[in-house]
Amino acid sequence: MKFHYMGKFDGSFENLPTREHEEGYVPFKEPSEKSLPLVINIIAFAVTVALIIPVFVFGMAKNEGYAPGAEGIGTLKFLLIWCGICVLSFAVIFPHECLHALCFRGDVYMYTNFNKGLCFVVGPELFSKGRFVFMSLLPNLVFGLIPYVIWIFFPGLWYIGAFGALTVGMGGGDYMNVVNCLIQVPRGAKTYMHGMNSFWVKTEKEI
Repeated sequence: MKFHYMGKFDGSFENLPTREHEEGYVPFKEPSEKSLPLVINIIAFAVTVALIIPVFVFGMAKNEGYAPGAEGIGTLKFLLIWCGICVLSFAVIFPHECLHALCFRGDVYMYTNFNKGLCFVVGPELFSKGRFVFMSLLPNLVFGLIPYVIWIFFPGLWYIGAFGALTVGMGGGDYMNVVNCLIQVPRGAKTYMHGMNSFWVKTEKEI
């Protein structure tokens, strides 16, 4: 991996690193740039709600002293704990992208704009179908699924489950890329990023 930190992203998608298209390249069928943020947010919201509800029902409510109210931890402490969980989940944005970057073998470029909550990596190298899926899912497994599974086995640690649920939900764009790759990319083809868009091509080049 050759990591390049590019600093603050100015919104110019046309200036992102690109790869020269080979003959027969095919773009992923993705939502338009205008509707893409909405689609990603819908996926993130749906995943988060689906995972956070069990934390409330089987985590907090089933563990004496952890639910808010007269017999619980108290409303103020309850709110403070949730504020801390939310802040921590957003703090994971940077290491989340670092884990994506670790999956690249060549040049990978990181852009940030924390005022807008932006942090992402792009790289124009070829990926096998399996490595692309692994790259897309790795941060969500480490920061999301693993904490959530820990809570399943230890229900008293509801705050870890809540953190996992929120963090898993932040990977909406990653899940969309994984589904597109699994459905659209034929066996043996390679995928690559060209700016913010993804493509696949049948090639004999090594990766």
